[in-house]
Amino acid sequence: MVTKSSLYTILTAFILLFSSSLFAQNQEEMMKKWMDYMTPGDMHEMMAKSVGEWTYVSKWWDDPSAAPMVSEGHSVNEMMLGGRYLKSMSYGEAMGMPMEGINILAYDKAINEFFSFWIDNLGTGMTMVRGKYDEKTKVCNMKGTMVDPMSGKEIEYRQTMKFIDDNHQVFEMYMNYNGKEVKNMELAF
Repeated sequence: MVTKSSLYTILTAFILLFSSSLFAQNQEEMMKKWMDYMTPGDMHEMMAKSVGEWTYVSKWWDDPSAAPMVSEGHSVNEMMLGGRYLKSMSYGEAMGMPMEGINILAYDKAINEFFSFWIDNLGTGMTMVRGKYDEKTKVCNMKGTMVDPMSGKEIEYRQTMKFIDDNHQVFEMYMNYNGKEVKNMELAF
């Protein structure tokens, strides 16, 4: 005869056995997803095509109705952390002053978005933008905020990265000027 106590023991053993089986399946699924997340993919391969030394022509508009200030510079790009991020060291001139900057470009496979973090010697802050890549146009459109040093307030801006071919890229930055979006920077690599 099965007693109430032995029934509880059998039920508890069954629950533990079933739970450990589910836990093992969940662990296996979780590990598979994490391995996929940490493995560089197609977008990382695309970023890796930017590795090396690049020269660029920079155009910067202080006033959208005026002619741009034009200068030249160069960037040294390398993949880091096992091909997961692109680090760019840029050297040039901006607003008549020597400029050094660092950009980290990331592609997050979990949300299918690019992130770009920029710092330079022309300020003490940083900018961060994020956005999607359009396969048809070969353009990454990103939006973010930066601090306007004149007002001390965050302002929104937009930037695009166009991957024309393995040897040509164009970076553009757009700001709000008197209520209208205008291009204020272009780098042709």
